[in-house]
Amino acid sequence: MKRPTQRDGGGRRRNEQRLGGGLSLAAFANAKSRNTGYNPALIKKQKEFYKNAKLISKYKRLKKQQNQSSNPPQFPIPKEGGDDANDAPKLHSKKKRIAPSLKEEYEKKRAEDEKAKKEREAIIQAKREEREKSEARRKDLREKMFKKTRSGQPVMKYRIQHLLETALESSNK
Repeated sequence: MKRPTQRDGGGRRRNEQRLGGGLSLAAFANAKSRNTGYNPALIKKQKEFYKNAKLISKYKRLKKQQNQSSNPPQFPIPKEGGDDANDAPKLHSKKKRIAPSLKEEYEKKRAEDEKAKKEREAIIQAKREEREKSEARRKDLREKMFKKTRSGQPVMKYRIQHLLETALESSNK
């Protein structure tokens, strides 16, 4: 049996002093029961609520815009005689003049867009063909450069030919 020494008791006392004694059970319970305001479930619920409210307001705004755009503004119906009857044909004739010019502009723009699109496609197609040709050329050259004889030695004919071609190209530049 081991006897408690004075040293063990002294260390315990020093630890208690350093820690400031222990919390009483009542103080501990009171500290744990205090509400910090952090509740992840509640925070998630609030975020979802605000998100839904935002979506609903956006939906209502879009609905309102669609209703305004689909219902053209109501013009007063002209009565026989009076000033309103004279103004109505003028409005109508202006509208007829504007519509064809807008249509022509739209057709011009559409034709220009189509033309630009065709040009872009032609450029892309030309680049693709160029790339395919160069890849085929490189693949062919690679096959020739890696050719081996029956004994496993490299075929020098193609390598020398390639060296000559590169030398001629560099001298021409």
